[in-house]
Amino acid sequence: MKYVFHPQARIELNNIIDYYEALQAILGLEFLEEVYSTVCRIIEFPKAWPSFSKSTRKCLLNRFPFAIIYRIRKDEILIVAIAHFARKPGYWKNRV
Repeated sequence: MKYVFHPQARIELNNIIDYYEALQAILGLEFLEEVYSTVCRIIEFPKAWPSFSKSTRKCLLNRFPFAIIYRIRKDEILIVAIAHFARKPGYWKNRV
C-alpha cells in the first residue's frame, strides 16, 4: 500500500521540521524519521489505530507530541494532518 500527504499536511510537516531544526540541529531530522516510522506502521496495519472521526484514524508519534491523522482509501493511505496535541481540535476536518 502506498501513502500520500494532503498538500496542507505536507506544509505542516515541513513547518514542524523547520521549527525543530531551529531549536536544535538534527532535531528536525529526528522528527522526520519518527513520522516516517509511524507512517510505516500505519501502512503495515492501517486499521490498528482507533477511529478519530467518521472517515479518519489517529496514530500517535512515540517521541513527539503529534499524531498522524489519516484516511484509508482503496489502495492508499491519505495523510490528512500532522496534528499537535495542544492545537485546536478538528482544524483539519475540511481536508477530508
